[in-house]
Amino acid sequence: MRVKEVVREAILEDIGRGDLFSLVSDRRMVEAKVIAKEAGVFSGKLYIKELGEMEHLHIEFLVYDGNRIEKGDVICYVRGEVNRVLMYERVILNIMQHCSGISTNTAQFVELVKGYDVKLLDTRKTRPGLRVMEKYAVRCGGGTNHRLGLDDCLMLKDTHLATIDDLHLFIRQARKRIPYTAKIEIECESVEAAQDAMSSGADLIMCDNMQIEDIKKVVAYRNTHYPHVLLEASGNVTKENIVDYASTGVDAISSGSLIHKAVWLDFSMRIEEV
Repeated sequence: MRVKEVVREAILEDIGRGDLFSLVSDRRMVEAKVIAKEAGVFSGKLYIKELGEMEHLHIEFLVYDGNRIEKGDVICYVRGEVNRVLMYERVILNIMQHCSGISTNTAQFVELVKGYDVKLLDTRKTRPGLRVMEKYAVRCGGGTNHRLGLDDCLMLKDTHLATIDDLHLFIRQARKRIPYTAKIEIECESVEAAQDAMSSGADLIMCDNMQIEDIKKVVAYRNTHYPHVLLEASGNVTKENIVDYASTGVDAISSGSLIHKAVWLDFSMRIEEV
C-alpha cells in the first residue's frame, strides 16, 4: 500500500539507526497536541493515522482531510511513550505541512473558478516517491487528479509528436494495442494542430500555451464538429490568469503549480501532559 510505503520511508529517513534521545529518556506517557499556526485547508490525516498504527501511537484528530482550519486550531492529540512521541514529531509535522500546503494552494485556485463548469487538474510534476501523497492532497483541496502515470492514458506531447510521421495512422494502430478503456490525449500548440488531432480520433485535446483567443476558436470548432472530445487548457496557468482560461469554455485546466508552487502550512507540536 502506497500510504504505508511513504510513511515507512519518511520514518527511516529521519530516524536512521535510532533516536539518540530514546537512549536517555524514560518511558513515561505523555500527551502532545498539534496546533495550526496559520489558516488554510488541512490534509495528511490519512498518512498520520497510518503512522500511528504502525508505531503504536494513539492519535486523535479533531479535523478531517479537506477541512478548513484557522490559526490556533488544535488539529490532533498524540499520546504515547515520550520517546516515541518525540521520535515521530518531525515526520508527523512534515507530512501535515506538506499536504496541507498543497491542499490550501489548490483550494485557492478552485475558489477562483467556482463560477465556471471546469475541472482543475494537477500534473505529473511531482516529487519522486511522493506522487500519490501529493495528488491526494490536491483532491483534499477540491482539485481533480490528471493521470497518475504513463499507464493511465496515452498522452502524446510535443516530444512524442516529433517522432510520429502520420498521426492518423498512429492513432489507428494505438487503438488496437492500448487497453479498450484507455483514452488518447494529444498536446496541441495551435488551432490547426488541435483540429487535426480531433480528426485523427483523439479523445482529449490539450491546448498547451495557446493564446486565450485561440483556445476559444478550438472550443468553437470542437462544439460544432467533435462535441464528444474533451478540451484541456494548460501552460503557465496562474492565480492571476486562471479565470481567463476558465472563461474559454474548456472542460478542464491543468497546472503543475498546484503542487510545485505550494508553500507548506505551518504547524507546531506541544507537550501537554507529562
